[in-house]
Amino acid sequence: WTKELDQWLHEGRIDAAVHSMKDVETIRPDWLAIAAILPRADIRDVLFGAVSLADLPPGARVGTSAPRRAAQMLHARPDCRIVPFRGNVATRLRKLAEGEADATLLAAAGLERLGAKHDGTPLPAEQWLPAPAQGAIGVECRAEDGETRALLAAIDDGPSHDRVMVERALLFALGGNCHSPVAVRTAIDGEEIVMHAALFSPDGAARVDGEARFPAD
Repeated sequence: WTKELDQWLHEGRIDAAVHSMKDVETIRPDWLAIAAILPRADIRDVLFGAVSLADLPPGARVGTSAPRRAAQMLHARPDCRIVPFRGNVATRLRKLAEGEADATLLAAAGLERLGAKHDGTPLPAEQWLPAPAQGAIGVECRAEDGETRALLAAIDDGPSHDRVMVERALLFALGGNCHSPVAVRTAIDGEEIVMHAALFSPDGAARVDGEARFPAD
């Protein structure tokens, strides 16, 4: 997702690049800096095709190409079948309407940013954990570009930045990336961050949960 913008930054053709942090590689080049994270949007996933996971019909076909969503769905509803779903929001909703799947999942933040009115059901983040950095927009620049970093500091949201960085640190520690079946939810509690993470086997059969509390730094 980032290669062309990385190249433009490296060449000096642009001074900053804007990314959906959920899709940014876990390991970034040393010459790049995540200079700002905007105030984080809704971190939840939205279910289309049913009002709840329990309401999905037996053997329902769930359209998704996200390993985390697929594994989490199969863990909650092992009777369901995952069918590959790719494309933008409109494409995936069209595929759902055309009967290529019985249900699908989309990020609430993406729907909100598109101004898309919908009849989907947001799933509680306490029960259906989101992807690391879901709902966060980040801005990168060259690490040595002090002037741009100072400008971007004005739009950096500290609590959002802290949460995104620790969620990315979790992925890094696990050797994972944005294609790994890893789900995590963080919250700010005073001077600390509370993290709840879940790791899944790709088929959803195995799930390991963990919680941690630590200083934001």
